[in-house]
Amino acid sequence: MRTLVKAPAKINLTLDVHHKRPDGYHEVEMIMTTIDLADRIELNELKEDTIEILSHNRFVPDDQRNLAYQAAHLLKDRLGIKKGVSISIDKIIPVAAGLAGGSSDAAATLRGLNDLWNLGLSLDELAVLGSEIGSDVSFCVYGGTALAKGRGERIQHIAAPPNCWVILAKPSIGVSTADVYRNLKLDHVRHPDTKGMLSALENGDYGRMCSSLGNVLESVTLKMHPEVQQIKDQMERFGADAVLMSGSGPTVFGLVQYESRLPRIYNGLRGFCDQVFAVRMQGDRNILA
Repeated sequence: MRTLVKAPAKINLTLDVHHKRPDGYHEVEMIMTTIDLADRIELNELKEDTIEILSHNRFVPDDQRNLAYQAAHLLKDRLGIKKGVSISIDKIIPVAAGLAGGSSDAAATLRGLNDLWNLGLSLDELAVLGSEIGSDVSFCVYGGTALAKGRGERIQHIAAPPNCWVILAKPSIGVSTADVYRNLKLDHVRHPDTKGMLSALENGDYGRMCSSLGNVLESVTLKMHPEVQQIKDQMERFGADAVLMSGSGPTVFGLVQYESRLPRIYNGLRGFCDQVFAVRMQGDRNILA
């Protein structure tokens, strides 16, 4: 028995932080959407009661540090399942990039094992379980486009963005999310226009979507890693309609309405980054069906 599952990346159209909570997490409000860049997860049932992680990417851990492993372990533990599974991860999404690659792998594992083991859990139930693994896992269980609140686990589904292209560029550095949040001074940030973004998506207004992009973590990461600012500057210079860092970084994405403008931006960025992608916006929940 085996199951194949798609695990798409996400980008943050907005990311706002309100305050630090008593539990140590930050209260966030962010609009996320999936894009057509995805890992492929293959789940194979094992006779032995064990969890096995397989990947050709040396940056993907093959033990309990892996979020897909944690997802399988959580299901087994919570539901008393005495079956084993081999989880093969074809890693396409850059690692530690601010694109929720690990969280999406975990969400795909939850969805896939739900089918493989005939558990009959709803997406809502899987999302609640996913929230125990990581802040972005609940969103990734559903996919599509959503407003996420709390620490990211409270999901409200919203209209998908207008069709456009997304150029992504990830520099060859790692960014510590914990360090970014530690250096975040909420009294000195410009909060994004979340209401403006919601209105833009509801009305399919590409121009307003571009003007409403915002991420309070961006200024912190740019100070810590000037090369991220350089990529932003180059992407704007090459002609992207709007540019923003996703999550805590370091990946920068640009929105492009017309395909004819892609080659100049893509080729120009290849001189600065090894990992550059040109993909479609794909913020519809039906892509996971």
